[in-house]
Amino acid sequence: MKLLFSVLLLAGTLPTAPVLAEPVSPLLGTWAVDIDTLPIPPQARPKSVTMIYSDAGSGKWRTHVEVVLPDGKTVQATSTYTPDGTPVHVEGNLEADTVATRIPEPGVMVTALARGGVPGSMRTYTVSADGQRMTETVVFFTSDGTPGMRTNRFHRVR
Repeated sequence: MKLLFSVLLLAGTLPTAPVLAEPVSPLLGTWAVDIDTLPIPPQARPKSVTMIYSDAGSGKWRTHVEVVLPDGKTVQATSTYTPDGTPVHVEGNLEADTVATRIPEPGVMVTALARGGVPGSMRTYTVSADGQRMTETVVFFTSDGTPGMRTNRFHRVR
């Protein structure tokens, strides 16, 4: 009994790692759109689109998007948010001034965009099993209210 007590006492004093560590999301990192697969005419395609998802600390994420337009002009957008669906302000986005993002599971992100209080598009990002590809499904409405969808494909840069 004394031996068992000693072993348990010793085990209780050793430093230990948490039993359940928070999983790292495969979304985190730098992604580049596959320009050649964009469902728009080649002359209208941007030269590049890069998205960076990073941990901003305290349970928050940061998204930074950089788009090099066909004329070479660069536009950037950044938002910092808790991925629980709470709306936040986004800086520099051509399509939106408000964004709400939720991560229902580690490899899936759902984002809703609005500008001036008017709903814009919904985007669902899904990372492949190998963590090297990401698919963006964009749901949008045309000016006459007709719904539409498009798919954009990304590859991991880092």
